[in-house]
Amino acid sequence: MTMKMAMPSRAQSRSDAGVEGNTRLTAATGMVLTGLLLVEGVTVLNVRGYITLHTFIGLALVGPLVLKALATVYRFARYYTGRTAYVRRGAPPLLLRVIGPFVVLSSLAVVGTGIVLITDHGRSSQWIFLHKASFVLFIVLTGVHFLGHIFEAITKTVEDIRAPHGDPARRTRALRLVLIVGAFAVGIAIAAVFTPSAASWHMANSFR
Repeated sequence: MTMKMAMPSRAQSRSDAGVEGNTRLTAATGMVLTGLLLVEGVTVLNVRGYITLHTFIGLALVGPLVLKALATVYRFARYYTGRTAYVRRGAPPLLLRVIGPFVVLSSLAVVGTGIVLITDHGRSSQWIFLHKASFVLFIVLTGVHFLGHIFEAITKTVEDIRAPHGDPARRTRALRLVLIVGAFAVGIAIAAVFTPSAASWHMANSFR
C-alpha cells in the first residue's frame, strides 16, 4: 500500500521538476537575450558607425531566440494538451499569452530582413524600411514581454545558480547549461560566417 501511494508522488515530483527545469531554461535564455539586445540597442543609436557590431549581434541572437521559442512552445504545448504538472503550474497572464506569438513573429521578421540586407548589401530601400519597421514593432512587443517576465527571469536564474543538492531540477542543470551555451555558440558561429566587413561598408553607406 505504501509503495503504491509513494510511486505517484515520485512521478509527480519528476513532472514538477521537468516544469521547473523548462521555466529555468526559458528564464536563463531570456537573460542571455536581454544582454545581447542591450548591446544591439546601443548600436541602433549610430547604425552607420557600428554597422559591423550591429550585424554581428543581430545574427548572434538567432541561436538564443530559437532556443527560447522552442522552450516556450514546448511549455504551451504541454499546458494546452492537459499535462497535469504544466496545468498545475498555470499559464502566463493573458496579455503575455496574446503577444507571445507576435514577439516570435516580429523577431523572425527582424532577423529575416536583416539577413536579406546582408545578402543584398543593403542596396534595397524597401528591405531597409521593412527591417526598421519590424525592429520597432519587435522592441515594443519585447518591451512588454520583458516587463512581464523580468522579475521571474532573474529569480529563476538565481535559483538555478544557487540550487541546493536537494533541488529536483538541479539534476538537469548541466543539460540546460549545455543548451544555452550551445545556442549561444551557434549564434556566434552564424554571426562570424555572415558578417563580412566588405558587406558592412556597403550597408553603412546605404543607411544615409
